[in-house]
Amino acid sequence: MTSQPMTHSSHVDTFARDHLPPAEQWPVFLFDAPELQYPELLNVTSELVDSHISQGRAANPALHGQSVDGPFTWSYQTLQQKVDQIAFVLTRDMGLVAGNRLLLRGANSPMMAACFLAGLKAGLVMVPTMPLLRAAELHTVMDKAQVSAALCASNLADELTYCLDATHPQHTPCLTHVMPFGGAHGDRLEHLMAQYTQPFQAHPTTRDDVCLIAFTSGTTGSPKGTMHFHRDVMAMCDLFPRHVLHMTPKDVVCGTPPIAFTFGLGGLLAFPLRYGASTVLLEKHSPETLLQTIAKYKATQCYTAPTFYRQMAALAHGFDVSSLQHPVSAGEALPDSTRQLWKQQTGIEITDGIGGTEMIHIYIASAGKQARPGSIGQVVPGYVAQIVDEEMHPVPPGTPGRLAIRGPTGCRYLSDPRQTDYVKQGWNLPGDTFVMSADGYFSYMARNDDMIISAGYNIAGPEVEGALMQHPAVSECGVVGIADPERGQIVMAFVALKPEYSADADMVETLQNFVKKNIAPFKYPRRIQFIPALPRTETGKLQRFRLRQMATHP
Repeated sequence: MTSQPMTHSSHVDTFARDHLPPAEQWPVFLFDAPELQYPELLNVTSELVDSHISQGRAANPALHGQSVDGPFTWSYQTLQQKVDQIAFVLTRDMGLVAGNRLLLRGANSPMMAACFLAGLKAGLVMVPTMPLLRAAELHTVMDKAQVSAALCASNLADELTYCLDATHPQHTPCLTHVMPFGGAHGDRLEHLMAQYTQPFQAHPTTRDDVCLIAFTSGTTGSPKGTMHFHRDVMAMCDLFPRHVLHMTPKDVVCGTPPIAFTFGLGGLLAFPLRYGASTVLLEKHSPETLLQTIAKYKATQCYTAPTFYRQMAALAHGFDVSSLQHPVSAGEALPDSTRQLWKQQTGIEITDGIGGTEMIHIYIASAGKQARPGSIGQVVPGYVAQIVDEEMHPVPPGTPGRLAIRGPTGCRYLSDPRQTDYVKQGWNLPGDTFVMSADGYFSYMARNDDMIISAGYNIAGPEVEGALMQHPAVSECGVVGIADPERGQIVMAFVALKPEYSADADMVETLQNFVKKNIAPFKYPRRIQFIPALPRTETGKLQRFRLRQMATHP
C-alpha cells in the first residue's frame, strides 16, 4: 500500500504536523510488508519497553551502563520504572503537553536512553542533539524546532544556560526550562523522579504523530530537521535488524554512535529493545575500550564507523571477539581494504550498510555470506532502489548514476525549501553516486558533489582513498578535487601517516606510484599534503568541505 491516509493527531501542540512539507513534496511510502501494518494508535515506548513487561520479560537485562560506583544493569522492569518516573516529571513538574518539542542533550548512558523513551511515552516530540554542540548551534536547532524545554546531562549544561540568558547573543526565547540529570549525587531530575511510584499511562499517540526531529549532522550549510513518525521508528526496527541482522532476545549490542544520531538511536537503543535484547551504553569509547566491551559483555553486534574498525583490527588479537556476529559499519563508505583487514584479524565479516538521517536508518546492506567485495550490498527488504540520471530516468546496470530510494520511511524536512532537492518524482535522492550490478548489488562511488572531473575523466574520491589506504604507511586519508587551469580539477589527497613513516617528498612519490599501480593511472593524486589527522564530524564522517578549504587556504 503506497498511499495510506494520515491518521488524526493526538498532539495538543500541533506545531510538528503544521510544519510538515506539503503532501505533494513527500516521497512515495511503501507499507506492503506484513510487518509494517501498524495500528492507528501506536506509541514507540509502549512497543519497545512496556510490551516486554506484559510478555513476561520484566527481569531480562535491557541496559548496561557505567557509574562512578562501577558497572550496572537495568532490567526491563527497572527501565520501565525510570521511564515512567521521568514521564511524570515532564508532564506534571515541567507542565509539558503532547506535541511540545523536548531537546535532549547528553552522552550515551542508560539515563539518556530513559529520558528519550520517557519523552516519547508522554507524547512529546524529541529533539536529540550531539553532545559537542555549542550554544550557537543549539540556538539554531531550538529556534527552528521551537523547543520549549530540555533535559540535559549536568556536565553539558553550560552551553544551554547561555541560551536561557536574555543578555547572551545566543538567547533563545522559546526555551523556558532546562532540567539537569546525571550528576554524581543525583540532579534535579532524579530528585523529582523519586516522588513517583505509580505506572505512567502512555499518551495515545497515533502512528502518524511526529515523535522525532533529527537534525542532520551535515558537513555544509545549516542543519536540516528531519521529521519522523512513531511508525517510522518502528519500521526501522522491523526491517534491517529483522531481515539482515536476524536479531533475537539473546543479542547484546554495543558501539560508538551517539543516540542523537539516528545510526546510534536505531543500533544502540531501538533495535535491541524491539527484540528484547540488551545494549551497552557508555559515554566514550576508544578502539581499545570498544574491544574490551565486546569481550566483557560477549557482544553479538557492534555499531561504529569504518575508521574505528581499521584501528580496532590492529588491536583485535589481544581480545576475545568470538561472540561478535555483526560488526555493523555505516556513517561513511567502508573501504574494501578495511573490510579485508578486519576479516584477516578477526575472521568476522563486516556487515556494511548505508542509511541516512532523512531515511532514519539503513536501507542497503550486506551480511555474512551475502557480502561481496567492493559492494555495500542489496536493498533491505521493504525498500526499493534504482540508479537514475539527471532527468530521473533509470540507467542500465553497470552505469554510474544517482541513487534513488523509497520504502516505509523517507524525507520530510521541517519547514525547509531543500525538501524539493531531496525528493523528486516520489523518490528520495540521498545525494550519492552508485553503480548497480545486474543481480541487484549496489556499489558506492562517491557523494554526487565528491565526483572529481579531471581532463574529462570521472574520478570517485573514495576509490582513490581506498587505494591509498592499502599502503602500509597510511593511517587515514581524504581525497578531494581542486581547481586546475589545465584539467579543470585535479585529485588532491590529504594523508595522515603512521608514526614510523616520514612525511617527505619521497613519500609523496611513493604513494603516487602506489596508486598508479593499483587503479587506473589517471586517478592518482597529483597533490598530496600530509596532516596529523583528518577533520571529522562528531559521528565520524569525513568533512571533505574542510579539506577543500585547506586546499584553497593552506
